[in-house]
Amino acid sequence: MPRTFLIDTDTASDDAVALVLALRAKDIEVKAITVVSGNVPVDQAVRNALYTAELCGANVPIYRGAERPLLREPEYAEWFHGKDGLGDQNYPPPEGKPETTHAVDAIIDTIKQNPGIVVVTLGPLTNLALAVSRAPEIVPLVSRCVVMAGAACTVGNVTPAAEFNVWYDPEAARIVFLSGLPVEMVGWELSRFDAIIDPDNIAYIRTLNTSLANFALDCNSRAIQAVFEQSGEIGIELPDPVTMAIAIDPTICIRSSKHYVDVETQSELTRGMTVVDQLGVASDSRNGRFWKSVIERSNVRVCWEIDVRRWKELLYGALA
Repeated sequence: MPRTFLIDTDTASDDAVALVLALRAKDIEVKAITVVSGNVPVDQAVRNALYTAELCGANVPIYRGAERPLLREPEYAEWFHGKDGLGDQNYPPPEGKPETTHAVDAIIDTIKQNPGIVVVTLGPLTNLALAVSRAPEIVPLVSRCVVMAGAACTVGNVTPAAEFNVWYDPEAARIVFLSGLPVEMVGWELSRFDAIIDPDNIAYIRTLNTSLANFALDCNSRAIQAVFEQSGEIGIELPDPVTMAIAIDPTICIRSSKHYVDVETQSELTRGMTVVDQLGVASDSRNGRFWKSVIERSNVRVCWEIDVRRWKELLYGALA
């Protein structure tokens, strides 16, 4: 029996590669792709999701979701991904159309119809926050909730303290993190350093000479420039595909631990910071006393380290 996935995405260049990984995995059945505003406006993200699914030859229902964060004005990441989110390669419009059902309703219905489903989020958590707020009964039906969100080591990619997905809608992220869902946090830092798709890796992917391999590189053409501008690293950071790789094969995360994790929503300086209580020192804000059981309060499994070789092998296999 294939495992069932629900994927929520703000489809831009690295999201598209993550979708390829899932749609090409032999033992994964993607029941729905729900789309949220984030990297690009939601309609552009829907178009990109439709195009990517069609490129994979996949017949998956795609649902349009939240147009903006819960409480804030949208601020997109087109500078990183290109105006169209896919490196401004002028890809043709997709042939298909999104479903008429709203993404939040689709999340609720899909989870209820598929108990034990794995939920993978690649963008801001607005859709999922709205779903668990409206229908909290879906929480125990989710076997894993693997989120590309946050920076466990507190090195942000949009501010010094915050990763983009959480910064974009911190209120939604806080709802999801504290919802009781079995959240597995994959921070953006796991796609850096040895995990980056470096020039040698890029050259190898080109030799695969498949439509998916060329798409994965071409749609990230602007991202390659943006990575160098931001960090001086040469290559492609792919946080969403790293997250999807862990969702597909949990053993790719080789070091993880459970902690209490909260999200800063009040401070402008640290808006969207994922505060990981590594030492169990967080106090009960209601009375100032330390919690007796750190284990009981732990709400998120944080991935600290991945098997880089196996992550890249999974990527190559999907693109070959």
